[in-house]
Amino acid sequence: MTNAVRILGLDPGLRRTGWGVVISEGARLSWVAHGVIAPDDKAPLSDRLLALMEGVGALVEAYRPDECAIEEVFVNTNGQSTLKLGHARAAAMLAPARAGLSVAEYAAREVKKAVVGTGGADKDQVAFMVARLLPAAGGVAADAADALAVAITHSHARRLRRLGAAA
Repeated sequence: MTNAVRILGLDPGLRRTGWGVVISEGARLSWVAHGVIAPDDKAPLSDRLLALMEGVGALVEAYRPDECAIEEVFVNTNGQSTLKLGHARAAAMLAPARAGLSVAEYAAREVKKAVVGTGGADKDQVAFMVARLLPAAGGVAADAADALAVAITHSHARRLRRLGAAA
């Protein structure tokens, strides 16, 4: 019998950080909760980053995940935007790390491939598949759907690592 593992998935963003919690037990996934942390976009950058770190910290305290997974930064043509996203990602990673949790990182293409079957899937396709895989979650907005997709990806990756170790 496998042990249940509670996973917190994060889709970091400076304006909206999606989060989702699932329980992975063998090949079975169960939805626990999801939502968005949205700092005041008029606040100074440092205050917004603090709000993200504290928001994720509150999630770690409330849902007591065993592990955490986060989407890697997508590098785009605007270096300033990429840097700010990196700051948001770091702020989101600090709270689970402070709580002693491992924080796995997954590229956006890897998440899309794990959930939809193709690394080029769009946000609507990801949200559709998350709703199929976690029907108890109901209608999930894009940022939270992406975070749940990260948690699902981590669940699959954990299972594949265990199967590989058992072989």
